[in-house]
Amino acid sequence: MPLQQSSARRRQRTVLLVGIVVLLAALVLAVLLASLLTHGEQEVSPKMLKWKDRGTTRNLREVILGRCYSYVMARSPELGDKDCLKIWESLKHAFIYKNPCNITSEDYQPLMELATHPIPCNKSLFWSKTNDLVHRYTKSNQNFLTLEDTLLGYMADRVSWCGDPSAPGINYESCPKRSECESNPSSVFWKMASKMFAEAACGVVQVMLNGSIEAGAFRSSSIFGSIEIFSLNPDKVSAVHIWLMHDIGGPQSESCSGHSIKRLKSILEERNFKITCEDNYRPVQLLQCVHNPDHMDCRLCTNTT
Repeated sequence: MPLQQSSARRRQRTVLLVGIVVLLAALVLAVLLASLLTHGEQEVSPKMLKWKDRGTTRNLREVILGRCYSYVMARSPELGDKDCLKIWESLKHAFIYKNPCNITSEDYQPLMELATHPIPCNKSLFWSKTNDLVHRYTKSNQNFLTLEDTLLGYMADRVSWCGDPSAPGINYESCPKRSECESNPSSVFWKMASKMFAEAACGVVQVMLNGSIEAGAFRSSSIFGSIEIFSLNPDKVSAVHIWLMHDIGGPQSESCSGHSIKRLKSILEERNFKITCEDNYRPVQLLQCVHNPDHMDCRLCTNTT
């Protein structure tokens, strides 16, 4: 009897020890799995990079597709063969999952090839520091096109986007400013699109500048001054007409004989362009006067004695 009790106790201890070992093994396995899962999450989804500019526009896909379809179906039906889905995919692949400071022109090349289209001669209108006025003018006068009136510019105007190496590959919280890094998605896109727009220009081209800016109407650092002016083809462009506009009632900091306009004329002359310059081109000034009809600058005629 004592022998049987001793054997039973040994069996109980053995079962207990096995149970403890199994429990410890399960706990160790659980800790290892938790560690692996946590480590994996950190590798797959680290914190997104933080920048100083606004993040990617919400519902970017729907915005781009909607603008593309609107442009090719309503504004320019002759471009109805453009594939808006492919255009969106090429834009997305240009920046998604990429560091937004390492974007190259090669990233955007497929998009440029898909979305570009011919610009009729004598219709190209360039601008600098006249964003609101120039686009009010092209909306009222269909004889001219700015970059933002082309398919590429129309889709991207006032829209923001950038990627991030971590999931989901798009940063909706912040994107880099030009001052943070030159090769960001927005800067590279607009430089490429601006260069292509200028290269496509033919006949007489126009440029609308702001003569109320104290620093000067023409700036060598602007996209017009650094890219577009040097991308115009003298073999295709016969003349450049400068429209120097002043704010109604605002300062007239520079005229067509001003220092920065002289610098612009010099650059154009060196490239063998014919040049004209007009202060306050009347058709555009009349558009300004819609909001200031009673101002002295807007009087159609004055009494003479």
